[in-house]
Amino acid sequence: MAGALYVVATPIGNLEDMSLRAIRVLKEVSVIACEDTRHTRKLLAHYGIETPVLSCHEHNEAARAAEIAARLERGETVALVSDAGTPLVEDPGYRVVALAVERGFKVEPVPGPCAAVAALSASGLPTDAFFFGGFLPAKAAKRRARLQELSRLPATLVFYEAPHRILETLADCRDLLGSRRAVVARELTKLHEEFLRGTFDEVRAELARRPAVKGELVLLVDRAAPESPAGQTSLEELYQSLVADGMPHMEAVKEAARRSGIGKREAYRILAAQRGD
Repeated sequence: MAGALYVVATPIGNLEDMSLRAIRVLKEVSVIACEDTRHTRKLLAHYGIETPVLSCHEHNEAARAAEIAARLERGETVALVSDAGTPLVEDPGYRVVALAVERGFKVEPVPGPCAAVAALSASGLPTDAFFFGGFLPAKAAKRRARLQELSRLPATLVFYEAPHRILETLADCRDLLGSRRAVVARELTKLHEEFLRGTFDEVRAELARRPAVKGELVLLVDRAAPESPAGQTSLEELYQSLVADGMPHMEAVKEAARRSGIGKREAYRILAAQRGD
């Protein structure tokens, strides 16, 4: 390996999620750029990796990007890691990668854990299209404006959220996004991993019953139901009309889907979300 930058994913909780390739790359590079050297040294010690480390966090990233580019120019190899998960996904590192690309150096991903993708894969929500929004704004007015902006996006919404804000955020979601399925994934890959699924109010009520909400959280929200053009009967109205006429449940779903121009599975998902099933 010569004059290359490796963007290396590391475990988000369970150390068994460290890939063999990630271990090899971290052993072979000249230096490892990381957010918190103390945190990363613990991970490296667990795998017997003795490569030198270099701090690279949000407060010094601009300077470190230039220093890392200079190292690459000299033919060194550098690995970029975050405290947990995939670098640059709500973590520092963008300036480092952008400058390396601008200077024409090889930038190679070493894929692995990512909380957003892990949560999505086990959420039970649609995965054919999703939008990762990072952390929602901390201030209520800006958070609500952001949710309103994303309210009609035809994709599953994925956010990171702080434990002390999750109850407020779920209430805002209910007010601005309407009746949708929601999932809160907590402490992914760790001892107390859990998935809370239901409506915004159901998930919020479960969390509100606890003395405190702790751990790393991923909030996932089902996509918006397609809007019916003016004068056109909605999917729910079509379904209810067909059932009222005596058509069996599954046949009514299939026929309502056909008339609405969508697939049967998608129609079933939309109806289930609207009815809270």
